[in-house]
Amino acid sequence: MKVLSEIIFDEKSTTNNKFGSLPLDRSLDELLNSGILLVRKPRGPTSHQLTAWVRNILGIKKIGHGGTLDPMATGLLTILCGRATRLTDIILKGDKRYISVIRFGRDVQSNELEDILTSLSGEIYNVPPKESAVKVQVRTRIIKSLNLIDYDQSTRIAAIEIFCVAGTYIRTLTRDMGLLLDTSCEMLELHRDKTSLFDESMACDMHQLKDAVFLWKEHNDGRGLIKLLTPVESILGKLPSITVKDGAVSAMTHGAPLAKPGLVSSSTEFESGSTVVIKSLKGEAVAIAETLVNFDKFLSMKNGHVAIAKSVLMPTGIYPQNWSKQN
Repeated sequence: MKVLSEIIFDEKSTTNNKFGSLPLDRSLDELLNSGILLVRKPRGPTSHQLTAWVRNILGIKKIGHGGTLDPMATGLLTILCGRATRLTDIILKGDKRYISVIRFGRDVQSNELEDILTSLSGEIYNVPPKESAVKVQVRTRIIKSLNLIDYDQSTRIAAIEIFCVAGTYIRTLTRDMGLLLDTSCEMLELHRDKTSLFDESMACDMHQLKDAVFLWKEHNDGRGLIKLLTPVESILGKLPSITVKDGAVSAMTHGAPLAKPGLVSSSTEFESGSTVVIKSLKGEAVAIAETLVNFDKFLSMKNGHVAIAKSVLMPTGIYPQNWSKQN
């Protein structure tokens, strides 16, 4: 992951430990109100069905998922709890990695297959298949790499690793392989083992989730469930960030634009209209905001508004409005 450079404006700023908390120190209630759960989807249910099951198991109303998997597909599904649902668009933009098992309609030589995989790497046309609910239209997607893991010529079955940008239809990619090889090409299995910054090592299956919830609800022990939930900050590492003083945190949760005097530090790479994450001095995600100026102008400003919140992630009341007057 690219490391974003940062500039510090106020080295003396401190945070009051009476308010807020480090993201990794959040309580179970806080994580359920704004957290991420990574589930290994089994073959069979739709992503929507699995999300509904998770909603019922956890007993929370506001929940969603990012990155739909077909019913036949397995692997990593990102579940967003509470205020984390406001980050769906960011989740959907993350790169994906899949393992696809496909079967060809004729004998295909290994060198033929390798050549086809090479030709399909890079920018390709990727039209949604007829099974998709998405409107069919011509669009392009980036295939970052296509690697042949194994190929059994006697059964005409191949296992392929696909690393691609979000929104790539693997079923369409499979069909295109067949067209280029002048044969049918059937997708037998599809497994997603990486999405955005997450991989399968961070995920649980539904049995593990139910066990953790049972301990929480029946034995008042939420430690297992806390380990399964991830703070929202875990998906925001690729965004430019602006760190603000405690007083500015409170103002932004009440809808105020971010003014230059409230800043502590900032990433150095953004333009006017860029999406940035506003953070507290404890590293808490306060809001997803849009910058009103580019970095060069921002650097020379002494006063004025530099960003406005598009989605507030932190509830009001975590930091008091009159914090700066009390300290």
